[in-house]
Amino acid sequence: MKNKLFFYNTLTRKKEEFKPIGKIVGLYTCGPTVYNYAHLGNLRTYIFEDILKRTLFYNDYQVKHVMNITDVGHLTNDRDMGEDKVEMEAKKESKTAWEIANFYTKAFKNDLKKLNILEPNTWCKATDNIKEQINLIKILEKKGYTYKTSDGIYFNTAKFKDYNKLNHQTLNQLKEGARIEKNPEKKNPTDFALWKFSPKEKKRQMEWDSPWGIGFPGWHIECSAMSLKYLKNNLDIHCGGIDLINIHHTNEIAQSEAATGKKFFNFWVHGAFLNIKGGKKMAKSAENFLTLDNALTKKGINPLAFRYSTLQVHYRKPMEYTEKALKNAQGVLNNLYNIIREYDKPKIGCAEFEQKFSEAVNDDLNMPKALAVMWKLIKSNYPSSTKKQSLLVMDEVLGLGLAKIKKEKLIIPLKVKKLLQERQKARQLKNWVRADKLREQIEELDYKVEDTKEGQRLIKK
Repeated sequence: MKNKLFFYNTLTRKKEEFKPIGKIVGLYTCGPTVYNYAHLGNLRTYIFEDILKRTLFYNDYQVKHVMNITDVGHLTNDRDMGEDKVEMEAKKESKTAWEIANFYTKAFKNDLKKLNILEPNTWCKATDNIKEQINLIKILEKKGYTYKTSDGIYFNTAKFKDYNKLNHQTLNQLKEGARIEKNPEKKNPTDFALWKFSPKEKKRQMEWDSPWGIGFPGWHIECSAMSLKYLKNNLDIHCGGIDLINIHHTNEIAQSEAATGKKFFNFWVHGAFLNIKGGKKMAKSAENFLTLDNALTKKGINPLAFRYSTLQVHYRKPMEYTEKALKNAQGVLNNLYNIIREYDKPKIGCAEFEQKFSEAVNDDLNMPKALAVMWKLIKSNYPSSTKKQSLLVMDEVLGLGLAKIKKEKLIIPLKVKKLLQERQKARQLKNWVRADKLREQIEELDYKVEDTKEGQRLIKK
Protein backbone atom coordinates (compact mmCIF):
# COMPACT_ATOMS: atom_id res chain seq x y z
CA MET A 1 0.00 0.00 0.00
CA LYS A 2 1.44 3.36 -1.08
CA ASN A 3 1.63 6.28 1.33
CA LYS A 4 -0.02 9.63 0.69
CA LEU A 5 2.08 11.81 -1.61
CA PHE A 6 3.28 15.22 -0.40
CA PHE A 7 5.19 18.00 -2.19
CA TYR A 8 6.44 21.31 -0.86
CA ASN A 9 4.41 23.98 -2.62
CA THR A 10 6.26 27.28 -3.13
CA LEU A 11 2.89 28.97 -3.56
CA THR A 12 1.74 28.15 -0.01
CA ARG A 13 5.18 27.65 1.57
CA LYS A 14 4.25 24.29 3.06
CA LYS A 15 4.10 20.61 2.27
CA GLU A 16 0.71 19.64 0.88
CA GLU A 17 -0.89 16.35 -0.06
CA PHE A 18 -0.92 16.01 -3.81
CA LYS A 19 -4.30 15.43 -5.41
CA PRO A 20 -4.56 15.74 -9.20
CA ILE A 21 -7.23 17.79 -10.95
CA GLY A 22 -8.22 14.98 -13.31
CA LYS A 23 -7.28 11.40 -14.19
CA ILE A 24 -4.02 12.46 -15.85
CA VAL A 25 -1.45 14.58 -13.99
CA GLY A 26 -0.38 17.65 -15.94
CA LEU A 27 3.33 18.41 -15.41
CA TYR A 28 5.13 21.41 -16.91
CA THR A 29 8.87 21.79 -16.49
CA CYS A 30 10.70 24.88 -17.72
CA GLY A 31 13.19 23.77 -20.35
CA PRO A 32 16.53 25.23 -21.45
CA THR A 33 17.37 28.40 -23.33
CA VAL A 34 19.33 26.75 -26.14
CA TYR A 35 22.32 29.04 -26.67
CA ASN A 36 24.91 26.91 -24.84
CA TYR A 37 25.36 23.51 -23.22
CA ALA A 38 23.39 22.75 -20.06
CA HIS A 39 25.65 22.95 -17.01
CA LEU A 40 25.57 20.61 -14.02
CA GLY A 41 23.48 23.08 -12.05
CA ASN A 42 20.81 23.05 -14.76
CA LEU A 43 20.99 19.26 -14.94
CA ARG A 44 20.52 18.91 -11.19
CA THR A 45 17.13 20.59 -11.66
CA TYR A 46 16.17 18.24 -14.50
CA ILE A 47 17.16 15.22 -12.39
CA PHE A 48 14.95 16.36 -9.49
CA GLU A 49 12.06 16.89 -11.94
CA ASP A 50 12.66 13.39 -13.31
CA ILE A 51 12.52 11.96 -9.76
CA LEU A 52 9.23 13.82 -9.21
CA LYS A 53 7.81 12.40 -12.45
CA ARG A 54 9.00 8.87 -11.63
CA THR A 55 7.45 9.22 -8.16
CA LEU A 56 4.12 10.05 -9.79
CA PHE A 57 4.44 6.88 -11.92
CA TYR A 58 5.45 4.94 -8.79
CA ASN A 59 2.16 6.07 -7.22
CA ASP A 60 0.25 4.75 -10.25
CA TYR A 61 -0.55 8.13 -11.79
CA GLN A 62 -0.63 8.75 -15.51
CA VAL A 63 1.42 11.81 -16.41
CA LYS A 64 1.35 14.22 -19.33
CA HIS A 65 4.70 15.99 -19.21
CA VAL A 66 5.35 19.13 -21.26
CA MET A 67 8.75 20.83 -21.56
CA ASN A 68 9.47 23.97 -23.54
CA ILE A 69 12.56 24.85 -25.54
CA THR A 70 13.33 28.58 -25.36
CA ASP A 71 14.86 29.38 -28.73
CA VAL A 72 13.83 33.05 -28.86
CA GLY A 73 13.02 35.92 -26.51
CA HIS A 74 15.31 35.25 -23.52
CA LEU A 75 17.42 38.39 -23.24
CA THR A 76 20.72 38.79 -21.41
CA ASN A 77 18.85 40.69 -18.70
CA ASP A 78 15.93 38.61 -17.42
CA ARG A 79 13.91 41.84 -17.05
CA ASP A 80 13.58 42.44 -20.82
CA MET A 81 16.74 44.39 -21.63
CA GLY A 82 19.91 43.41 -23.43
CA GLU A 83 20.50 41.12 -26.38
CA ASP A 84 18.71 37.89 -27.29
CA LYS A 85 20.91 35.07 -25.94
CA VAL A 86 20.44 32.81 -28.98
CA GLU A 87 21.14 35.56 -31.52
CA MET A 88 24.13 36.75 -29.50
CA GLU A 89 25.66 33.25 -29.56
CA ALA A 90 24.96 33.01 -33.30
CA LYS A 91 27.15 36.06 -33.88
CA LYS A 92 29.95 34.60 -31.77
CA GLU A 93 29.93 31.30 -33.65
CA SER A 94 29.21 32.82 -37.10
CA LYS A 95 26.09 30.69 -37.48
CA THR A 96 22.39 31.40 -37.80
CA ALA A 97 20.22 31.61 -34.70
CA TRP A 98 18.29 28.59 -35.98
CA GLU A 99 21.50 26.55 -36.28
CA ILE A 100 22.53 27.50 -32.75
CA ALA A 101 19.12 26.57 -31.32
CA ASN A 102 19.02 23.22 -33.13
CA PHE A 103 22.58 22.30 -32.13
CA TYR A 104 22.13 22.99 -28.43
CA THR A 105 18.67 21.41 -28.36
CA LYS A 106 20.20 18.15 -29.62
CA ALA A 107 23.04 18.47 -27.09
CA PHE A 108 20.54 18.94 -24.27
CA LYS A 109 18.48 15.90 -25.26
CA ASN A 110 21.69 13.86 -25.42
CA ASP A 111 22.54 14.93 -21.84
CA LEU A 112 19.11 13.78 -20.66
CA LYS A 113 19.73 10.32 -22.16
CA LYS A 114 23.11 10.04 -20.44
CA LEU A 115 21.48 10.86 -17.10
CA ASN A 116 18.62 8.40 -17.66
CA ILE A 117 16.07 11.24 -17.53
CA LEU A 118 12.74 10.29 -19.09
CA GLU A 119 11.79 12.55 -22.00
CA PRO A 120 8.58 14.60 -21.81
CA ASN A 121 5.49 13.57 -23.73
CA THR A 122 5.59 16.92 -25.51
CA TRP A 123 8.55 19.07 -26.54
CA CYS A 124 7.44 22.53 -27.56
CA LYS A 125 9.60 25.29 -29.06
CA ALA A 126 8.80 28.94 -28.51
CA THR A 127 9.30 29.57 -32.24
CA ASP A 128 6.69 26.92 -33.12
CA ASN A 129 4.05 28.60 -30.98
CA ILE A 130 4.21 32.29 -31.94
CA LYS A 131 0.53 32.38 -32.93
CA GLU A 132 -0.54 31.10 -29.50
CA GLN A 133 1.61 33.71 -27.76
CA ILE A 134 0.17 36.54 -29.88
CA ASN A 135 -3.38 35.35 -29.16
CA LEU A 136 -2.71 35.35 -25.41
CA ILE A 137 -1.34 38.90 -25.59
CA LYS A 138 -4.48 39.94 -27.51
CA ILE A 139 -6.64 38.66 -24.64
CA LEU A 140 -4.56 40.61 -22.11
CA GLU A 141 -4.81 43.72 -24.27
CA LYS A 142 -8.58 43.38 -24.52
CA LYS A 143 -8.84 43.06 -20.72
CA GLY A 144 -6.79 46.23 -20.20
CA TYR A 145 -3.61 44.70 -18.75
CA THR A 146 -1.19 45.98 -21.41
CA TYR A 147 0.38 49.24 -22.56
CA LYS A 148 2.78 50.20 -25.33
CA THR A 149 6.27 51.70 -25.07
CA SER A 150 8.84 52.48 -27.74
CA ASP A 151 10.36 49.00 -27.41
CA GLY A 152 7.34 46.76 -26.89
CA ILE A 153 4.02 45.78 -25.33
CA TYR A 154 4.19 45.50 -21.54
CA PHE A 155 2.08 43.88 -18.82
CA ASN A 156 0.93 46.32 -16.14
CA THR A 157 1.63 44.47 -12.88
CA ALA A 158 -0.20 47.11 -10.82
CA LYS A 159 -3.47 45.90 -12.33
CA PHE A 160 -2.97 42.31 -11.17
CA LYS A 161 -3.92 41.59 -7.57
CA ASP A 162 -1.46 39.51 -5.51
CA TYR A 163 1.36 39.84 -8.05
CA ASN A 164 3.82 38.72 -5.35
CA LYS A 165 1.89 35.65 -4.13
CA LEU A 166 4.48 33.15 -5.41
CA ASN A 167 7.70 34.84 -4.30
CA HIS A 168 6.22 36.13 -1.01
CA GLN A 169 8.22 39.34 -1.25
CA THR A 170 6.77 42.76 -0.59
CA LEU A 171 6.13 44.98 -3.60
CA ASN A 172 8.84 47.34 -2.34
CA GLN A 173 11.37 44.51 -2.35
CA LEU A 174 10.34 43.55 -5.88
CA LYS A 175 10.57 47.15 -7.04
CA GLU A 176 14.08 47.51 -5.60
CA GLY A 177 15.17 44.37 -7.42
CA ALA A 178 13.71 45.65 -10.68
CA ARG A 179 15.18 49.17 -10.60
CA ILE A 180 18.57 48.07 -11.89
CA GLU A 181 16.94 47.76 -15.32
CA LYS A 182 16.35 51.54 -15.63
CA ASN A 183 13.59 51.60 -18.23
CA PRO A 184 11.93 55.04 -17.81
CA GLU A 185 8.97 54.13 -20.02
CA LYS A 186 7.69 51.41 -17.71
CA LYS A 187 4.80 52.39 -15.47
CA ASN A 188 6.00 50.09 -12.69
CA PRO A 189 9.50 48.64 -12.11
CA THR A 190 8.05 45.10 -12.07
CA ASP A 191 6.22 45.42 -15.42
CA PHE A 192 7.46 43.00 -18.07
CA ALA A 193 7.48 42.65 -21.84
CA LEU A 194 4.90 40.52 -23.61
CA TRP A 195 6.10 41.49 -27.10
CA LYS A 196 9.35 43.22 -28.03
CA PHE A 197 9.74 45.29 -31.20
CA SER A 198 12.65 44.55 -33.50
CA PRO A 199 15.26 47.35 -33.39
CA LYS A 200 14.77 49.86 -36.20
CA GLU A 201 18.48 50.08 -36.93
CA LYS A 202 18.98 46.34 -37.58
CA LYS A 203 17.06 43.25 -38.68
CA ARG A 204 16.80 40.31 -36.31
CA GLN A 205 17.12 36.72 -37.54
CA MET A 206 14.09 35.65 -35.53
CA GLU A 207 11.16 38.06 -35.87
CA TRP A 208 7.47 37.90 -36.75
CA ASP A 209 4.66 40.20 -37.74
CA SER A 210 2.06 40.98 -35.07
CA PRO A 211 -0.86 43.40 -34.49
CA TRP A 212 1.63 45.71 -32.73
CA GLY A 213 4.49 45.54 -35.21
CA ILE A 214 7.37 43.29 -36.25
CA GLY A 215 9.15 41.74 -33.31
CA PHE A 216 9.38 38.71 -31.06
CA PRO A 217 7.70 37.41 -27.87
CA GLY A 218 8.92 38.22 -24.38
CA TRP A 219 10.54 35.42 -22.42
CA HIS A 220 7.66 34.75 -20.01
CA ILE A 221 4.69 34.54 -22.40
CA GLU A 222 5.86 31.32 -24.08
CA CYS A 223 5.43 29.13 -20.96
CA SER A 224 1.93 30.47 -20.30
CA ALA A 225 0.82 30.01 -23.90
CA MET A 226 2.25 26.51 -24.28
CA SER A 227 1.16 25.11 -20.91
CA LEU A 228 -2.39 26.35 -21.56
CA LYS A 229 -2.28 24.88 -25.07
CA TYR A 230 -0.87 21.44 -24.26
CA LEU A 231 -2.17 20.81 -20.72
CA LYS A 232 -5.42 22.78 -20.99
CA ASN A 233 -7.20 22.36 -17.62
CA ASN A 234 -4.77 19.79 -16.18
CA LEU A 235 -2.53 22.41 -14.58
CA ASP A 236 -1.30 20.30 -11.69
CA ILE A 237 2.45 20.85 -11.20
CA HIS A 238 4.88 23.46 -12.55
CA CYS A 239 8.59 22.94 -11.84
CA GLY A 240 11.87 24.78 -12.23
CA GLY A 241 14.92 26.06 -10.39
CA ILE A 242 14.55 28.54 -7.51
CA ASP A 243 16.07 31.27 -9.71
CA LEU A 244 12.82 31.31 -11.71
CA ILE A 245 10.57 32.16 -8.75
CA ASN A 246 10.97 35.94 -8.44
CA ILE A 247 10.64 36.93 -12.09
CA HIS A 248 9.79 34.22 -14.61
CA HIS A 249 7.26 32.17 -12.65
CA THR A 250 5.79 35.21 -10.90
CA ASN A 251 5.18 36.77 -14.32
CA GLU A 252 3.77 33.54 -15.74
CA ILE A 253 1.14 33.44 -13.00
CA ALA A 254 0.22 37.11 -13.43
CA GLN A 255 -0.32 37.00 -17.20
CA SER A 256 -2.00 33.58 -17.20
CA GLU A 257 -4.48 34.29 -14.43
CA ALA A 258 -5.17 37.77 -15.80
CA ALA A 259 -6.03 36.23 -19.18
CA THR A 260 -8.05 33.21 -18.01
CA GLY A 261 -9.47 34.35 -14.67
CA LYS A 262 -8.52 30.92 -13.31
CA LYS A 263 -5.77 29.56 -11.05
CA PHE A 264 -2.58 28.80 -12.97
CA PHE A 265 -1.20 25.51 -11.58
CA ASN A 266 -1.96 24.14 -8.12
CA PHE A 267 1.61 23.14 -7.21
CA TRP A 268 4.84 25.06 -7.81
CA VAL A 269 7.88 22.91 -7.02
CA HIS A 270 11.42 24.35 -7.17
CA GLY A 271 14.91 22.90 -6.85
CA ALA A 272 17.87 24.59 -5.14
CA PHE A 273 21.19 25.59 -6.71
CA LEU A 274 24.32 23.57 -7.31
CA ASN A 275 27.16 25.62 -5.83
CA ILE A 276 30.82 25.70 -6.76
CA LYS A 277 33.95 27.54 -5.59
CA GLY A 278 33.11 28.67 -2.10
CA GLY A 279 29.34 28.47 -2.20
CA LYS A 280 28.83 30.40 -5.43
CA LYS A 281 25.89 29.41 -7.64
CA MET A 282 26.98 27.60 -10.80
CA ALA A 283 25.86 29.76 -13.73
CA LYS A 284 26.78 30.51 -17.32
CA SER A 285 26.82 34.23 -16.53
CA ALA A 286 29.45 33.65 -13.84
CA GLU A 287 31.54 31.56 -16.27
CA ASN A 288 32.06 28.91 -13.60
CA PHE A 289 29.87 26.23 -15.09
CA LEU A 290 30.76 22.61 -15.78
CA THR A 291 29.10 20.35 -18.34
CA LEU A 292 28.65 16.58 -18.42
CA ASP A 293 31.36 16.43 -21.04
CA ASN A 294 34.14 18.39 -19.36
CA ALA A 295 33.35 17.37 -15.76
CA LEU A 296 32.56 13.68 -16.28
CA THR A 297 32.88 12.10 -19.72
CA LYS A 298 36.42 13.34 -20.41
CA LYS A 299 37.48 12.12 -16.95
CA GLY A 300 35.98 8.66 -17.39
CA ILE A 301 33.18 9.22 -14.84
CA ASN A 302 29.77 7.65 -15.45
CA PRO A 303 27.12 10.42 -15.81
CA LEU A 304 24.90 8.33 -13.52
CA ALA A 305 27.46 9.00 -10.76
CA PHE A 306 26.34 12.63 -10.94
CA ARG A 307 22.72 11.49 -10.80
CA TYR A 308 23.55 9.41 -7.72
CA SER A 309 25.34 12.34 -6.06
CA THR A 310 22.26 14.57 -6.49
CA LEU A 311 20.13 11.95 -4.72
CA GLN A 312 22.32 12.31 -1.63
CA VAL A 313 21.07 15.89 -1.11
CA HIS A 314 17.41 16.91 -0.77
CA TYR A 315 16.31 18.81 -3.88
CA ARG A 316 15.35 21.90 -1.83
CA LYS A 317 18.81 22.16 -0.23
CA PRO A 318 21.87 23.72 -1.93
CA MET A 319 24.33 21.13 -3.18
CA GLU A 320 28.10 21.67 -3.15
CA TYR A 321 29.99 20.41 -6.19
CA THR A 322 33.50 18.98 -5.79
CA GLU A 323 35.35 16.60 -8.05
CA LYS A 324 36.23 14.48 -5.00
CA ALA A 325 32.54 14.05 -4.10
CA LEU A 326 31.77 13.06 -7.69
CA LYS A 327 34.52 10.42 -7.70
CA ASN A 328 33.26 9.10 -4.38
CA ALA A 329 29.78 8.79 -5.89
CA GLN A 330 31.33 6.89 -8.82
CA GLY A 331 32.89 4.44 -6.35
CA VAL A 332 29.63 3.93 -4.48
CA LEU A 333 27.72 3.40 -7.73
CA ASN A 334 30.28 0.86 -8.95
CA ASN A 335 29.95 -0.97 -5.64
CA LEU A 336 26.16 -1.01 -6.03
CA TYR A 337 26.49 -2.42 -9.55
CA ASN A 338 28.91 -5.11 -8.35
CA ILE A 339 26.50 -6.15 -5.61
CA ILE A 340 23.57 -6.35 -8.05
CA ARG A 341 25.72 -8.31 -10.48
CA GLU A 342 26.13 -11.10 -7.91
CA TYR A 343 22.46 -11.33 -6.93
CA ASP A 344 20.23 -14.20 -8.04
CA LYS A 345 17.24 -13.70 -10.32
CA PRO A 346 14.58 -11.47 -8.70
CA LYS A 347 11.66 -13.16 -6.96
CA ILE A 348 9.18 -11.87 -4.39
CA GLY A 349 10.34 -8.54 -2.96
CA CYS A 350 10.54 -7.34 0.63
CA ALA A 351 7.35 -5.47 1.55
CA GLU A 352 8.90 -4.04 4.72
CA PHE A 353 11.66 -2.17 2.92
CA GLU A 354 9.48 -1.19 -0.04
CA GLN A 355 7.04 0.41 2.41
CA LYS A 356 9.86 2.41 4.05
CA PHE A 357 11.10 3.48 0.62
CA SER A 358 7.60 4.63 -0.32
CA GLU A 359 7.38 6.67 2.90
CA ALA A 360 10.64 8.45 2.00
CA VAL A 361 9.96 9.31 -1.63
CA ASN A 362 6.35 10.32 -0.96
CA ASP A 363 7.50 12.74 1.74
CA ASP A 364 8.48 15.54 -0.64
CA LEU A 365 11.00 13.39 -2.54
CA ASN A 366 13.27 12.64 0.43
CA MET A 367 15.88 10.86 -1.65
CA PRO A 368 18.67 10.83 0.99
CA LYS A 369 16.32 8.84 3.23
CA ALA A 370 15.28 6.63 0.29
CA LEU A 371 18.95 5.81 -0.42
CA ALA A 372 19.46 4.95 3.25
CA VAL A 373 16.56 2.49 3.04
CA MET A 374 18.08 0.96 -0.09
CA TRP A 375 21.45 0.36 1.60
CA LYS A 376 19.80 -1.09 4.72
CA LEU A 377 18.01 -3.55 2.45
CA ILE A 378 21.32 -4.51 0.81
CA LYS A 379 22.92 -5.11 4.22
CA SER A 380 19.95 -7.12 5.49
CA ASN A 381 19.88 -10.90 5.72
CA TYR A 382 17.13 -11.36 3.15
CA PRO A 383 17.94 -13.69 0.22
CA SER A 384 19.60 -11.95 -2.73
CA SER A 385 16.66 -12.76 -5.02
CA THR A 386 14.30 -10.94 -2.61
CA LYS A 387 16.64 -7.98 -2.32
CA LYS A 388 17.09 -7.74 -6.07
CA GLN A 389 13.34 -7.63 -6.70
CA SER A 390 12.88 -4.77 -4.23
CA LEU A 391 15.91 -2.91 -5.60
CA LEU A 392 14.45 -3.04 -9.09
CA VAL A 393 11.18 -1.60 -7.74
CA MET A 394 13.10 1.19 -5.99
CA ASP A 395 15.09 1.92 -9.13
CA GLU A 396 11.88 2.82 -10.94
CA VAL A 397 12.25 6.05 -8.95
CA LEU A 398 16.04 6.25 -8.53
CA GLY A 399 16.73 5.74 -12.24
CA LEU A 400 20.24 4.28 -11.76
CA GLY A 401 19.86 1.62 -14.46
CA LEU A 402 19.97 -1.38 -12.11
CA ALA A 403 17.86 -3.55 -14.44
CA LYS A 404 20.63 -3.40 -17.05
CA ILE A 405 23.20 -4.91 -14.68
CA LYS A 406 23.45 -8.61 -15.51
CA LYS A 407 24.86 -11.37 -13.34
CA GLU A 408 28.35 -12.37 -14.36
CA LYS A 409 30.21 -15.51 -13.43
CA LEU A 410 32.99 -14.44 -11.10
CA ILE A 411 36.29 -16.18 -11.83
CA ILE A 412 37.92 -16.56 -8.43
CA PRO A 413 41.71 -17.00 -8.26
CA LEU A 414 42.90 -20.13 -6.44
CA LYS A 415 44.59 -18.08 -3.69
CA VAL A 416 41.32 -16.28 -2.92
CA LYS A 417 39.39 -19.56 -2.93
CA LYS A 418 41.77 -21.02 -0.32
CA LEU A 419 41.43 -17.92 1.87
CA LEU A 420 37.62 -18.18 1.64
CA GLN A 421 37.74 -21.85 2.68
CA GLU A 422 40.01 -21.04 5.63
CA ARG A 423 37.74 -18.19 6.66
CA GLN A 424 34.68 -20.44 6.51
CA LYS A 425 36.41 -22.93 8.86
CA ALA A 426 37.40 -20.09 11.22
CA ARG A 427 33.78 -18.88 11.34
CA GLN A 428 32.53 -22.41 12.05
CA LEU A 429 34.99 -22.59 14.97
CA LYS A 430 33.87 -19.07 16.02
CA ASN A 431 37.42 -17.85 15.70
CA TRP A 432 36.35 -14.32 14.79
CA VAL A 433 39.83 -12.79 15.08
CA ARG A 434 41.19 -15.28 12.53
CA ALA A 435 38.13 -14.72 10.29
CA ASP A 436 38.70 -10.94 10.33
CA LYS A 437 42.38 -11.31 9.42
CA LEU A 438 41.47 -13.56 6.50
CA ARG A 439 38.89 -10.99 5.37
CA GLU A 440 41.66 -8.36 5.32
CA GLN A 441 43.89 -10.65 3.24
CA ILE A 442 41.05 -11.17 0.75
CA GLU A 443 40.48 -7.40 0.49
CA GLU A 444 44.20 -6.89 -0.21
CA LEU A 445 43.66 -9.03 -3.32
CA ASP A 446 40.91 -6.61 -4.55
CA TYR A 447 37.96 -8.70 -3.44
CA LYS A 448 35.31 -7.99 -0.84
CA VAL A 449 33.55 -10.66 1.20
CA GLU A 450 30.11 -10.29 2.77
CA ASP A 451 28.39 -12.65 5.19
CA THR A 452 24.78 -13.47 4.36
CA LYS A 453 22.22 -16.12 5.34
CA GLU A 454 23.29 -17.98 2.22
CA GLY A 455 26.94 -17.97 3.32
CA GLN A 456 29.97 -15.96 2.22
CA ARG A 457 29.49 -13.76 -0.86
CA LEU A 458 32.51 -12.56 -2.81
CA ILE A 459 32.47 -9.28 -4.76
CA LYS A 460 35.18 -7.94 -7.06
CA LYS A 461 36.18 -4.44 -5.97
